[in-house]
Amino acid sequence: MIFDYETLRLIWWVLIGALFIGFALTDGFDMGVGALLPALGRNDEERRVLINTVGPHWDGNQVWFILAGGAIFAAWPLVYAAAFSGFYFALLLVLFALILRPVGFEYRSKLPTPGWRRFWDWALFAGSAVPALVFGVAFGNLLLGVPFEFDADLRSHYSGSFFALLNPFALVTGLVSLAMLTMHGATYLQLRTEGPLQERARHAARIAALVAGLLFALAGLWLSFGIDGFRIVSSAAHDAPSNPLAKTVAKVAGAWLDNYRTYAWMVLAPVLGFLGLAGVLLFSSRHRPAPAFVASALAITGIILTAGFSLFPFVMPSSLSPASSLTLWDATSSQRTLMLMFWATVVLLPIVLLYTIWAYRAMRGKVTVEQIREQHRSAY
Repeated sequence: MIFDYETLRLIWWVLIGALFIGFALTDGFDMGVGALLPALGRNDEERRVLINTVGPHWDGNQVWFILAGGAIFAAWPLVYAAAFSGFYFALLLVLFALILRPVGFEYRSKLPTPGWRRFWDWALFAGSAVPALVFGVAFGNLLLGVPFEFDADLRSHYSGSFFALLNPFALVTGLVSLAMLTMHGATYLQLRTEGPLQERARHAARIAALVAGLLFALAGLWLSFGIDGFRIVSSAAHDAPSNPLAKTVAKVAGAWLDNYRTYAWMVLAPVLGFLGLAGVLLFSSRHRPAPAFVASALAITGIILTAGFSLFPFVMPSSLSPASSLTLWDATSSQRTLMLMFWATVVLLPIVLLYTIWAYRAMRGKVTVEQIREQHRSAY
């Protein structure tokens, strides 16, 4: 094989992280637009403008989420099993919320009744804001540790509850996620709208960037000084068969900062996050939507990388039994499986990227109230 087992494990950690970033950058602005729908759309035509800015892309963007979920299932089966046990009701909540989105897009404008359309507007809001919040809450709970453990037969046992996931720190990280995706949606709307709608989106982008920055800083300080991190004391070789019980893990104050001390270059992730947020504030204030959107994408990339670098090499720490914590070295599929998936990704991922770029290029341009009036029967 071209890559050894250790290298493949690291490659798949990078690839899954890239898929999550791709999902946040594409479907993230869809969710941001949906979360802003009741606030920015002052009448039915304006809300239809907002919906039609993402109408051609929202379903294609969700491919990134499906790819990320499929990659976790195939590359990290133990993580998939433990996560779906521990986050079962949270994932159901996300699933039900995501179901509202396609139904809302397709049915919202089928009837002219104000009550009908108002109902689907709020359904689109819930289908966008709830997943954005829950994804952030999930990341917060990963940093706190999830209450699960493995027995001698590697069967996972979860002892938490849905409401335990809604702890103060996780709610802060959830709000970081919601604020940054709302910001991303607002910068996207600056590109795709004009007039009063564009001005409201510009104002919303600045507010969301400021809120995201303050909460991101708060979460970082809280994680650094108020939450014990996880540290591997001893483990099996990185190219050994996957067995999460073949290591010793300790909870230590400040351990989530270990990687930044060991690999100083990782500090670039939070720096990128803050610089991106500052760029959104600067470029939105100067009426420069394209650089503001790029800055928003950089901010999201930096924030997600910060979470990933802080956790590394952990993927799903266990607060109940630290030795059961899952890392990228002991939660993966076989070397052969990872290699086959790698070559499938090498072939298919560029196709997805090229099609996505083509679709955005083909459907670029402003969406206006006049267009909605002309295409009132075919537009969303």
